[in-house]
Amino acid sequence: MNCLVMPYVKGSSRRFDSGCLWAGLASLQVPPSCSIVRALHRHKLGKAVRPSLQQGLQQAFLHSLASYRIFQKAAPFDRRATSLAWHPTHPSTLAVGSKGGDIMLWNFGIKDKPTFIKGIGAGGSITGLKFNPLDTNQFFTSSMEGTTRLQDFKGNTLRVFTSSGTCNFWFCSLDVSARSRMVVTGDNVGHVILLNMDGRELWNLRMHKKKVTHVALNPCCDWFLATASVDQTVKIWDLRQVRGKSSFLHSLPHSHPVNAACFSPDGAQLLTTDQKSELRVYSASQWDCPPSLIPHPHRHFQHLTPIKATWHPRYNLVVVGRYPDPNFKSCTPHELRTIDVFDGNSGKMMYQLYDPESSGIISLNEFNPMGDTLASVMGYHILIWSQEEAGMRT
Repeated sequence: MNCLVMPYVKGSSRRFDSGCLWAGLASLQVPPSCSIVRALHRHKLGKAVRPSLQQGLQQAFLHSLASYRIFQKAAPFDRRATSLAWHPTHPSTLAVGSKGGDIMLWNFGIKDKPTFIKGIGAGGSITGLKFNPLDTNQFFTSSMEGTTRLQDFKGNTLRVFTSSGTCNFWFCSLDVSARSRMVVTGDNVGHVILLNMDGRELWNLRMHKKKVTHVALNPCCDWFLATASVDQTVKIWDLRQVRGKSSFLHSLPHSHPVNAACFSPDGAQLLTTDQKSELRVYSASQWDCPPSLIPHPHRHFQHLTPIKATWHPRYNLVVVGRYPDPNFKSCTPHELRTIDVFDGNSGKMMYQLYDPESSGIISLNEFNPMGDTLASVMGYHILIWSQEEAGMRT
């Protein structure tokens, strides 16, 4: 299978001015005697290394993308895929949800048949999917069925956190914190609900004027919440100080409805994806400063899973699917539907991945926690990308 990989020119990570990050920032100091072997070992263990070495590792990873190929492909659903989540400790296992409410647990590293949970069909779309960080045999979902719930992979519902009881209201987004044992979910009319993992509701407030498309807890400060909405705003909240809809710390206006707002793995940046042609990268210590803008075509279409940009788990890189738009200023004739990789600091394009045998619009892209395997959602299909040699060994 031939793939095109198009390299671009290369592009220090902004710091989060918050006490809960200083310990992590301090750990960036590596003794001068540290060898590259030791640095690579620390990197493999998920530990921070000196910024210059980190930049070198990032460049090595970017070069490795030239050998990435699709080595696994699945189309298990009768409706398009709508959400995906990597297992937090098994680098070849992920869960995928569909518009019909079906959920598949897939370990593509073995030949066993994937675990499949049948949904209700029409009206059951899985809008949010997260493994339970306290028990990875379980997972949380939000859905158009009107619930946010905890399930296991035998198909059992273990706890219902929210239930609208009507087809007029449903839940569109979900996030979970292991440290504070919290679940947060947003609905289609602007409400955000915070609960503890025992199911007790802490508050239920209308934080936006319209649908809440995305909720994200900061990975380093889990009292720090970002919410995105089709009301063309992203709002930042301190969960310890929420008193009502006007108690946000910052409101970040956008020119179009917003599909997603994702904190970087170090919590220091916020990446937003609108429904038109713009990605934004905000510094979490300077919300009032203009964000870095990345022009990019990914317009909204009713029958397409909304395109959402994500962060690479190890490097300051942004990954997003391209939906060519003839009205986009830099559009070229016969432009390809690529997966684009940007430097999160400079906004420069670094690579584009493309497979002519899988040339549809790719809505969702997410690297596994190790950062060496990419899962993509393209309509009904789930695509697994990895380095060619690694794929052959699997």
